[in-house]
Order: sequence, then C-alpha cells, then structure tokens
Amino acid sequence: MRTNPLIKPGMRIAVIGLGLSGRAAVRYLSACGAEVVVSDSRREAEFVAQEGGFLQETGVAWEAGGHSPAFFAGVDMVFVSPGVPLDLPLLEDLRRRGGEIVGELAVAAPVLAAPVLAITGTNGKTTVTTLIGQLLQVAGKKVFVGGNIGTPLFTHLLDGAGADAMVLEVSSFQLDTAGGFRPDIALLLNITPDHIDRHGSLAGYSRAKLKVFANQGAADTAILNGDDPFCRQALTTITGRVLLFGHSADCRARIDGDRIVVRWPEEEIYDLAGSRLANAIGLMNAAAAILAARSAGCSPEEILTGLLAFQPLRHRVEEVARIDGITYYDDSKATNTGAVLAALARVKGKVVLIAGGRDKGEDYALLQDGVRDKARCVILIGEAADQIAAALAGAAPLDRAATMEEAVRLAQAAAQPGDAVLLSPACASFDMFTSYAHRGDVFAAAVRGLKGTAAPAAAGGGV
Repeated sequence: MRTNPLIKPGMRIAVIGLGLSGRAAVRYLSACGAEVVVSDSRREAEFVAQEGGFLQETGVAWEAGGHSPAFFAGVDMVFVSPGVPLDLPLLEDLRRRGGEIVGELAVAAPVLAAPVLAITGTNGKTTVTTLIGQLLQVAGKKVFVGGNIGTPLFTHLLDGAGADAMVLEVSSFQLDTAGGFRPDIALLLNITPDHIDRHGSLAGYSRAKLKVFANQGAADTAILNGDDPFCRQALTTITGRVLLFGHSADCRARIDGDRIVVRWPEEEIYDLAGSRLANAIGLMNAAAAILAARSAGCSPEEILTGLLAFQPLRHRVEEVARIDGITYYDDSKATNTGAVLAALARVKGKVVLIAGGRDKGEDYALLQDGVRDKARCVILIGEAADQIAAALAGAAPLDRAATMEEAVRLAQAAAQPGDAVLLSPACASFDMFTSYAHRGDVFAAAVRGLKGTAAPAAAGGGV
C-alpha cells in the first residue's frame, strides 16, 4: 500500500471526471487505501462505452450523466480532474459545508521527494517544460517530465521509479486546486487572455497562474518574464529569489540578438545563432530554461549543448510545405489570441490566416492590429467564426470555410508568392477535431493534397 499523509486508509473519495488524470487518480487513491467512487458528466451509454474496461478492472462504484448530491453522501474528500468546472453547484455546496476539494498537485505535494520545477504560463509551457527536461538529462540527471503533459504525476508516483528532478507543466486548472503544492523552482512564462470562460476574467486567470508561487519560501526560486507587465506586477507578492528573463537590463537572462547573456554571477554567453531556437519565441523560451537549469545545478556547457540540439515541438509554427512560392505553417497549438499575435509577428511577409474553432471566452478584438498589419485575408472556420468576424470587421478581408480542406483551398487561392498560409486558430479544437494535434494533422494533409509545384520544407519545421 502507498502512504500519503492526506489519504487515510478507508477514506471515501469521489473522483469527478474520468479522463487521463481521473483514471490515474483512481489508481493512486485506491493504492493508498481509499474507497474510491467516480462521478462523470458524460451520458451513461457513452461513459460505459469509453470507460467500461477501466470500471470493470478497478471495480469502483460510479454514476454518469451528472453529479447527484446523493452519490456524494458520506464522501470525505472530492478529487476534481483539471477540466472539471469548479463552479458546479455540487462543489459550491460541498465548500459551504467544509468539504475538502483537491486536485493532483495538492495530493502529490506531501510525497514529492525530489526537487520540483513547475512551469506555467499562457503560451510556451509545453516547449519550456520539455526543453528543461532535456537540459537536465544532458547534465546526467534522472528526470521525470509530466504533469499537464505526457504522464500524469500519479502514474509516476505509482511506478515508484524515482527521479533526481521533477519537471512539471502545470495549468491554471491544476493550480486552482493545488493546495500545499510548493515547487523549488517555479516559472511563469507569460500571461495573456485565455480560459476566460473558466476563470471569468483576465484577473481571475492571472490569480490562478500566480498560485504557482503561493507556497514558496525564501529558499525557493521564482523565474518570471521581465517583458510581461502581468509578471512584473506580481513581483511584490513573491517570497522566493526572483530571476527575470527578457530584454531589459535587469533581466538575469537577457536576450541580445541571437545570444542570451546570463549573470550567474559572472557573465555567461549562450550563442544560439543557427539553432532552431534562434527566433523571438525560441529565445524567450531558451532564456527561461537556462535560468531553471542553472538553478537546478547544470553547467553552462551542458546547457548550451542541450539548447543547440533542441528540436521544436510539433504544431507550433511548424513549416508543412512550400508550394508555388507560398509557405504553409501549422500553428494549431495557438489556442488563444496571444499565441496568434506571436505567430503573426514571427512569420515573415504577408499572411493568409486560418482561424476559428470553439470559443474559450477570448477577446478577438485583440487580434485587430496584428491582422491589419500582416494578414492579406482571414479564412474563418468552426463555431467561433461569427464572433471572430465581428471582432475583425475592417481589419482584413474575411472568408468562411466549412471544412479544413476548404479553408486550405481558399487560402491557396488568396495567397501570393512570398506569402505564408498560417493555421493559428485562437480557439480550442473540439468543435471539429479531437485535439489541436488532430486539427494540425488534418491541415497538413490538406496542404499536401494541394496541386502545385512543391519545394522542400525546412528540416525540422518552424521558422
């Protein structure tokens, strides 16, 4: 049996939401001796079809089609998966009655023995998490990389494999229920509007992100984006040692052309010219990762070796093809306006932008200036097409497409030699696709199906 001071054998714990993290929670909480029950919002037939094997294997009691108060009678603790809204009437009633509501980070916090590096931010957190993990591995450390990406934290704890360092991507959803979670090194990469449908406002979203620093002490390290006004505003609330990255003179990792100049305390130069990180976004990601890796004990030589070898992740301004002088980029991971603006700034020349999908409460008017400056036209898809069209009226010519294939054909017809066609949706994918990766793959397949004279795409993708 696993031991965890928060989980007493015989406790009755309800898990709400049986996705990847919910299934890992059922296994872990059961291994700690808890009696686990599961409540899920999916229709019963759909739930059984998708989760029947797991339910039979674990033997947990369950309900589907909603969350009934009677099912939660006698429950000592409620575990919520990250995608579960915290304003459910059931949860609000449990809070009023003093019920304990926890997430993965809160439960795992007391048993995390290795140093923890936690990375959050609106954009770039998966790339930076992956990059830090690779830098630590180059330095010879045994590293667990997971959390909001890849392997759930509970799965790692059950495996008992151990690690010299835990590198965790943490989302605003996870931080909302993080309890006593305290990372030794915490990174906040940026804050731009996202998940407003969940958090209610940009202020609410910012408060969730800043919880990554909430339990840090004077011996801990906080790494923040010195170019981001929201990160700057947070500095007075942070207890730990603060390190900034960016372009200003007070940044410990300062970007200078394709170089990153680090004071540690002597000056260190990381020249990334010619690498896949030698662009505006890549340099900011690298600067944050350098500070984290130095704080974790890596040498400059080890870090530079890892940076120069790093290959960008897929669906992030990834070059798909060049056809008749037009370059096609898959930026399907851009699910908010901040990411779209960064992609528009990064891609050279005029752009035919493909945008749209399922709305997350974004203010699409924030795209007006970037679209006006860079876009030859915008092709709109998905449920949010009308909202985006209203927000961008007058900024650029607008067109509509019912499918991704149609959007790609319209984009090819609108683009001119030297232009780029950029899929950068500013929306979630779940209206038309199973994930942002699925959306990007469909875009890439449609591009490769175009007629024209193709030139080789850049090796490794990206710009």
